[in-house]
Amino acid sequence: MKNTLLAGAALALVCAGQSMARPVSYEGGWTVIGEHDRANSAIWAHYTPHHRYSIGYRGEWHREDDHAFHGLQATWLARRWFGQGYQANVYLSGAGGLAYGTGDNPAGTGPAGSIGVMADWETRRWFVSYMARGFSGETTGASAMQAARIGVAPYVANYGALHTWLMVQVEHMPEADEPVGVTPLVRFFQGPLLAEAGWSLTDDRPFFQIQYRF
Repeated sequence: MKNTLLAGAALALVCAGQSMARPVSYEGGWTVIGEHDRANSAIWAHYTPHHRYSIGYRGEWHREDDHAFHGLQATWLARRWFGQGYQANVYLSGAGGLAYGTGDNPAGTGPAGSIGVMADWETRRWFVSYMARGFSGETTGASAMQAARIGVAPYVANYGALHTWLMVQVEHMPEADEPVGVTPLVRFFQGPLLAEAGWSLTDDRPFFQIQYRF
């Protein structure tokens, strides 16, 4: 009986994880992600040829530094744990392509890339995550950021129903005018669609993200 309950909990978390359009989706799946935070805007489309990794296009605009990046990004599911009522994941990512100045930035086009790590732990009620990413461009310079989140579901929804999370994100961007930012946000997801919306209390700017899994 205990094994049956554990298996059921694990299956529920796997289904929820697929609905949340993780950086690595189900084998053969496509995911499109658009995001906008207090410093950057990005679009990312990836394909998952194997349940352990994904690869796809990433384009981003670093609004604070007036430069853009276009390239390929690969993400690897380094480790996944299942426990009694919880799931945890660690992802590693790397991107390579070209970056160039925009607006008043005279930087020319040159090679650029990034590396990153993301980890999360969740139950059907609680969510905790951490991510860090470093970016470097030959003509546009280097930058780094890290962010941590904690969230709670005000109600526990069944699989296939609308899921809602209330979250707070704290991010650190050393090069920004305000290095530490705090962003309360709300996450909704149902089926293949996930949407997040919030507001940076530090910079008085909107935050949003939308993901769709095919």
